[in-house]
Amino acid sequence: MHTFITQYRNAYQTEVVDLILDIQNVEFNLGISLDDQSDLLDIDACYTASGGGFWLVVEETGRVIGTIGLQLKSGIGIMKKFFVAKAFRGADSGCATMLFNTLLNHARSQDVETIVLDTPATATRSHMFYTRKGFRQIEVHDVPVRYDYPNRDSLFFRLDCGPQERRSSKDDFEHDLGRSTGRAD
Repeated sequence: MHTFITQYRNAYQTEVVDLILDIQNVEFNLGISLDDQSDLLDIDACYTASGGGFWLVVEETGRVIGTIGLQLKSGIGIMKKFFVAKAFRGADSGCATMLFNTLLNHARSQDVETIVLDTPATATRSHMFYTRKGFRQIEVHDVPVRYDYPNRDSLFFRLDCGPQERRSSKDDFEHDLGRSTGRAD
C-alpha cells in the first residue's frame, strides 16, 4: 500500500486524535485523556502558528497511520505526538523515518539548533529509534525550554542539530560517499 507525508489539515483531526489516543491508552495503557493534551484540539495554533508544523503519514485510502509535531519556543524545537500505527512500524515501512526526516528538515529550515522530546519510560522501542537518529537522553533539569507534557514517568531526549552538527553530518555523508565511489578524500 502506498503512503505519503502531508501537512496536517483540520479534516484529519478526528483520525489524528483517535490514532494517538488508541496508541497511548489501548496499546500502552498510559491513561492520557484528550483533556491532558489540549494541543490536539487546535493543532494549527499549537504547532504551525509558531513556525513549527504537524505532519501525517496517510495511506492512499486517506487513513492516517502516523503523526509528528514540532513546536518552536525560544529557538528550540519540541518534538511531540510522534506516533505510528502498530502495523506500520519498523524499517520495512519507513513511516517513522519519513516523519522524522520531514520534521528535521523543517526544523533546520527554521534555524532550530536543538530539538527536545519527552517519552514514557516504557516506550523502549522509541528510545532506540531516537538514539539511532542522534538523540541523547538528558535529565529533566537539562531540558533547555519549559513546555507542557503529560508526565507518565517521562524520559527526555535532546538532539543538537545546529550549524556545527549539520556540517559534521554533511562531512560524514560526503566522506562515506567518497568511500563508496572510490573517490579520494
